[in-house]
Amino acid sequence: MNLHIKKALLAITVWVYLAVPGIAAEESLLIPEVALFPSNLAEIRISPPLDFCGEPVPLDDPDIRENLEKELLLTIWNRPQFILYVKRSARYMPYVEKMLRENGMPEDLKYVAIAESALLPHIGSSAGAVGYWQFIKWTGQKYGLRIDEDIDERRNIFTSTRAAIRYFKKLHGDFGSWTLAAASYNMGEAGLGRRIAEQNTRNYFHLYLPLETQRYIFRILAIKLVLSDLPKYGFNLSPSDLYPPVEFDRVHLNISSNVSVRTIADAAGTYFKKIKDLNPEIRGNRLVQGNHVILVPKGASKGFAQRFNTLIAQQKAARAAMKKETYVVKSGDSLTLIAERLNIPLRDLLEWNQLRYNSTIHPGQHLVILR
Repeated sequence: MNLHIKKALLAITVWVYLAVPGIAAEESLLIPEVALFPSNLAEIRISPPLDFCGEPVPLDDPDIRENLEKELLLTIWNRPQFILYVKRSARYMPYVEKMLRENGMPEDLKYVAIAESALLPHIGSSAGAVGYWQFIKWTGQKYGLRIDEDIDERRNIFTSTRAAIRYFKKLHGDFGSWTLAAASYNMGEAGLGRRIAEQNTRNYFHLYLPLETQRYIFRILAIKLVLSDLPKYGFNLSPSDLYPPVEFDRVHLNISSNVSVRTIADAAGTYFKKIKDLNPEIRGNRLVQGNHVILVPKGASKGFAQRFNTLIAQQKAARAAMKKETYVVKSGDSLTLIAERLNIPLRDLLEWNQLRYNSTIHPGQHLVILR
């Protein structure tokens, strides 16, 4: 290909990434190599049959084909993002697929999580949806997730997938169709129900819905098509390119008072970040009192309970040996300023008083100081 033509194609690609909302890669704008895109457009033509959760997609309808081809082309051109989809899928999908099978659910539902979150635990939306399956707080709590200032199980791949399975079962029962269940997952049951009644059809492909929901199934189908035949669409990744499935042990903790993540990491023989990465549902730097199931690095569960109990006993003994003082908060004080003024670590001040880095304090408030 002529060099000038290559440069022109790259320029067009840059314009598309910048001009079309939702196409830019998540971390930074990375320009795909034109040579990697399938050179023969016949390679990206969609041949029937195609289905979502066993329900046929009417590809003989020109509008349906156009909508699907549009999403497929956008998906393929957003190569950096899709490569990350592929690599992350190897990390999480074995667990999601297993849970879907165990609950008798269609395997295609796994593509919903990819479309919703790009398999990122902390990703959020302007509507307040969070996590792998993008639950809003109320819906997540309704389907069994703990969501509060200490724990947000929307960020946990296992708990959030269990909640999504329960929710999809309910939606399928309401609408009698996996396609409509997915549409209602995106826009809400009440909104979809009103449009079905108003338009007198229960066929997703015949419903006039909010634009995001009109694209929704097609986005999921585009992801399914490409992931099902990566080489056809120019994605030639070897097994070594993929992120390996997360390996871990589970440990049960029943704690009567708050425990720092640092203590859990020490008991597991690892570092703070590793525990936070394995347990993204833990908010802040402590695990609050109660019963918890925590993931630790593979092999770390052996002897964990003994090491953990020893550390807790040592911390209690150390606190008992310290002199307890009281500091009265003054006007203009902040937690950082108080820690600096008293020459104590900020994390200790927070732990002694069950506070967070962003906790608000007020004049006259009493803080515990141990020396």
